[in-house]
Amino acid sequence: MRKILTFTAFALCLALGTAHAEDLITGAGATFPYPLYSKWAYEYQKKTGARINYQSIGSGGGIKQIKAKTVDFGASDAPLAANELNSANLVQFPMAIGGVVPVVNIKGIAPGRLKLTGEVLAEIYLGKIAKWNDKKITEINPGVSLPDDNITVVHRSDGSGTTWIFSNYLDKASKAWHDTAGFGTAVSWPAGVGGKGNEGVATYVKRIKNTIGYVEYAYALQNKLVHVQLQNREKAFVTPSMESFAAAASGANWKGTPGYAVVLTDQPGKNAWPIAGATFILVQKRPEKCDNAGAVLSFFGWSYKNGAEMAKALDYVPIPKNVSDIMEETWKKEISCNNQPLWK
Repeated sequence: MRKILTFTAFALCLALGTAHAEDLITGAGATFPYPLYSKWAYEYQKKTGARINYQSIGSGGGIKQIKAKTVDFGASDAPLAANELNSANLVQFPMAIGGVVPVVNIKGIAPGRLKLTGEVLAEIYLGKIAKWNDKKITEINPGVSLPDDNITVVHRSDGSGTTWIFSNYLDKASKAWHDTAGFGTAVSWPAGVGGKGNEGVATYVKRIKNTIGYVEYAYALQNKLVHVQLQNREKAFVTPSMESFAAAASGANWKGTPGYAVVLTDQPGKNAWPIAGATFILVQKRPEKCDNAGAVLSFFGWSYKNGAEMAKALDYVPIPKNVSDIMEETWKKEISCNNQPLWK
């Protein structure tokens, strides 16, 4: 049975540590990787006694806080471009790969039963397709009984890397979406209601009939939500899974991408899930708190080395060792305190 720590349980586990308050390492940002970072932090504390306090506030908040230097690390599912990293004096590195999953609550529809294309999904979120038995939906779902009921669209209300990944995919899949809404951690939603965090969207979809939302895959599984199949760029309908996320990431060019700002939406490959994405950590190149910054790298270095099986258990794709080796070399070269590298 899959186990994901709730925020309360995670906070309680951290509170049991014996380290002093000044030894507490703080981070904030993306809700997408929260179950994974919670598990890593819990196991790391058991091994070392070090406490990692991670606040799941959304990617937008995490970016703001690391730029303001109010946390020791930020987390974002929306990769920052190289010029923004340089201007903010930040280093960015990936920690896991997952997928964003459209989920529905329609009576009689089982997981994976409903098929959608990117174009149809965009029209639903634009408010152009308003009923579940719209012809554009029924044409790609022959034999599936869909109700003559209005669609309630659910989206994120906060600045969100999950939204960045989702809207980036819609921007690629639909010219109408590109011309109307575009993509970002926050967009001007043409339709629907907002929920805060992956948790908020999952709660809305679970409780309200005839809804559609989008959440990170672990939240879909944890909340027993009904995922859809999506058509990828090879015109194949695929199901979200670790295998389809890995297929989307298989051709990623980490070394050749400035700032490691790799985008994994709408990737080629018959088995590739079209809304895959990496989740990133942001740290200061010249941190003011040298001990804290070193502790952050120690935690994520430990997670690279020891966290793969935990990631898989929570339905994330681990970062391959050849990629984590590249990141650790970057730490040596780019992150320093008092003119000394923090990672050796």
